[in-house]
Amino acid sequence: MAQPNIVLIVADDMGYGDFGLFNDGPARTPTLDGLAAESVCLTQHYSGSCVCAPARAALLTGRYPHRTGAIDTLEGLGLDRLALREVTLADRCKAAGYATGMVGKWHLGALDPRYHPNARGFDEFVGFRGGWADYYRWRIDRNGAVEHSDGRYLTDVFAAEAAGFIQRNASRPFFLHAAFNAPHTPLQAPDALVQPYLDAGLTRGVALIYAMNQRMDAGVAQILDALERSGCASNTIVMFTSDNGPHMARGYDALTDEDIDTHRFNCNFNGHKGRVYEGGIRVPMLVRWPDGLPAGRRSDALVHYVDWLPTLLAAAEAPVGDGPPLDGVSVLDVLRGELPQEAPRRHWQWNRYSPLVECNAAIRAGRWKLVRPRIDEVMHVEPEHLQMDRDLKYHPERQQAAVLGAEPEREAPPPPPPELFDVETDPGEQHDLADAEPLRAARLLRELETWFESVERERRTIAD
Repeated sequence: MAQPNIVLIVADDMGYGDFGLFNDGPARTPTLDGLAAESVCLTQHYSGSCVCAPARAALLTGRYPHRTGAIDTLEGLGLDRLALREVTLADRCKAAGYATGMVGKWHLGALDPRYHPNARGFDEFVGFRGGWADYYRWRIDRNGAVEHSDGRYLTDVFAAEAAGFIQRNASRPFFLHAAFNAPHTPLQAPDALVQPYLDAGLTRGVALIYAMNQRMDAGVAQILDALERSGCASNTIVMFTSDNGPHMARGYDALTDEDIDTHRFNCNFNGHKGRVYEGGIRVPMLVRWPDGLPAGRRSDALVHYVDWLPTLLAAAEAPVGDGPPLDGVSVLDVLRGELPQEAPRRHWQWNRYSPLVECNAAIRAGRWKLVRPRIDEVMHVEPEHLQMDRDLKYHPERQQAAVLGAEPEREAPPPPPPELFDVETDPGEQHDLADAEPLRAARLLRELETWFESVERERRTIAD
C-alpha cells in the first residue's frame, strides 16, 4: 500500500456535546455526524491539556507539553513557544517524503521567526500564529507575508485554503494540518446561521457557538470533497478532534459588547476548558481511513494526544527518527480492532505562568483518576499581560518580541485535598472516593508528583 495521506483537523474549544450526533438539542453538524459513521470513533480520547497551546504542543510532538516549553497560552510572554529542540510531526513527515501544509491557528510561538510554522516542518502555512483571531477583521500570515481581511468569514478562508492544498499536492503523499479556530472567541457567525438557534430558545452565546460549529462543519465538507475530487480519499487518514473541552462562561464580552452565556450540554462531563476534569480534557476523535481501518466502529481504548505522532508514523511506515524521546505509543493496532494492552499512566497539569503540581493536575491509571483541583489564586493573570495578547491581534506593531521572564510573584494558599474518581463507573466525576480509597489515592498522588518532577526538570533546561 502506498503511504497514506494525513489530514489532521482540529477544532478550537469544541466539546462532545457540540456535535449533532451527541447533542440533546438543536446542534447541527451533518458532515461530522456522517464522518463518525465512516470512522473509528474513540470514546476515551484525551487532549494533552485543558487549554490550547500546551495541547497543540503535545499533539505535534508526541510529548507532554511541559517538556516542550509550551506551558501556557500567554503568547506575549512567550509561554506558548514550542522549544526549538522539539521535532514536530510535520518535520518527521517531511523527512519521509511528504508535502506538509498547515492552515489556521498555530499558537506555538506567536513572535520570533524561529517559531514560525514554516521553520517547524510546514512547507506551506496560511493562518495566524497567536491564540485567537477576529473572524471578520482578520489579519493572517501566508508563508511570512501579511494578508488583511477581504470580507470573507475566516472559517471559510481556512476551508478554501485546505482544499487548495489537497488539490495542489494530490499526486504525492501529503500531511495537512487544518486547525480551525471555531468555536473559540470572539463569538462571531453569520446572522442567518445564528437566528434559527435563537428561535429554538438558546442563549445568544450558545446560538453563536452552534452557528460557528455549523459553518466549520461545512468547511470540513469542503475538505472531504477536495479529497474525493482529487481521487485520494480512500488512502487518506482523516482525523477530527478538538484541542480541549468547551469554554463555558457567563459574563460581559468586551469584544462583542454584550452579555454572553456559553453554558451548554457536554454529555454530562464534569468541568470544561481550563480544568483537568473530564469536561476539560476528554475530547472527540474520529479517524477515517478507508484503505486501512474498519468503518463505523467504536473504540473505548484510552488514547492520548501524545499517541498520535507515533501512530501516524507507523501508519506511514516512516521512522520516528532522531529527537527527544516520546511519551506516546502507537495505537494503530487498537484502531484496527485488536484488544489494547493496558494503557500507560497519563498525566495533565496546567495553571497560569510557571506550573505548580498542587494546582489543576490529574493522573489517569486504568479506571482510576486522581485530580488535584485548581487554586483560584494560581489562575490569576495580570491585566497587562491579557492586554498584551489582545494588542497582538489588533495592534501587532506594538510588540515585536516576547517579553521573557515577566511572570509575577505568587504566593499560593494551601491546596484543596486531592479527589479520586472511578471514571469507568462514574465518567461524570460526581463521587469522590479519596476517603474510601486512601491508599490508592496516596499512591496515585506520589506517581503524579514523580511525573511532574520529571517533566519540570526537562522544562527548566529549556529556560536555562
